[in-house]
Amino acid sequence: MVALVALARVRFGQRNEDVRLVQQALIKRGRKIPDGPTGLFGQQTKAAYRAEQLAQGFKGADADGVPGCTSLTALGRTTKLFDVDCKGAAGRDGGLPLSQVTFRDPDDDFGEAAMRRYARKASELTGMDPKFGVPALTTIAKRESASNNPRFRVNTTDGNARGPIAPDGHPQNCSRGATQCIPATFAHYHQAGTATTPYDVVACMCATVNYVRDRYHVNESGSNFAARVQQADPHRPAHWY
Repeated sequence: MVALVALARVRFGQRNEDVRLVQQALIKRGRKIPDGPTGLFGQQTKAAYRAEQLAQGFKGADADGVPGCTSLTALGRTTKLFDVDCKGAAGRDGGLPLSQVTFRDPDDDFGEAAMRRYARKASELTGMDPKFGVPALTTIAKRESASNNPRFRVNTTDGNARGPIAPDGHPQNCSRGATQCIPATFAHYHQAGTATTPYDVVACMCATVNYVRDRYHVNESGSNFAARVQQADPHRPAHWY
C-alpha cells in the first residue's frame, strides 16, 4: 500500500514522517539534501524541492521551494512512494491566477466579534489551531482595517497603491480586505475553495495564514504566530507585515 502524505503537513519548519517521505522521494529523484531524510523541512529541503519544481517545469514565483498539490502529487507518483491529500492546504504552485482575482465586496460583517467568528473559520480551513489563529488574525484585522470597517477595507495611500484601475475603482495593487492583502499576494496564497475576492474576510484571512507560514515560518498549529509576526501580537506595537 502506498503511503498518504498530507500537503498541509509538508511545510517549512515542520518535522514529521510526511516530510521524511517527501525527502526520500526528492533524494530518489537526485535532489541534494546533505543531511539526509531527517524529517525536518529546513533550508536544504526547500532548495531540493525548488530544484524538483524547476525540473517539473515550474518557473519564477511558482518554483519557490514550497510544495503545492500539483508538484507534490507528481513527485509522489513519479517515485511511487506516496499519494497526496491536498485537503485543507493552500492552493499553491501559483495558487489562483491574478486574472481570476475578483474585486466585489460582499459587505461582510465588521467589528471584533465578527472577526473572531471569521478567524475561527479561516483557522479550520487552513488547519491552524483556533487557540492561536483566532487572536492573531483578529489582532491583525483590528490593526489593518479597524476590524473590516467599510472605511478601511482598501488602502489607497501606501506604496502599493498603483497599477491599472480594478473593477472596484481603485488601483489594482492596493491592499484590500480585513487583513489587507495585496491582490498578487492574495492570488499566490489563495486557499482552495474560498472566495476569489480579498474583500471576503475568510478568504483574506486564509491567504494571510498561508502567507505568514511561508514568509515568517509560522508553524502548522500557529503557536508561534504572535511571536513571528509582530502585527499579530497585541502585546507589542503595531508593525507592518
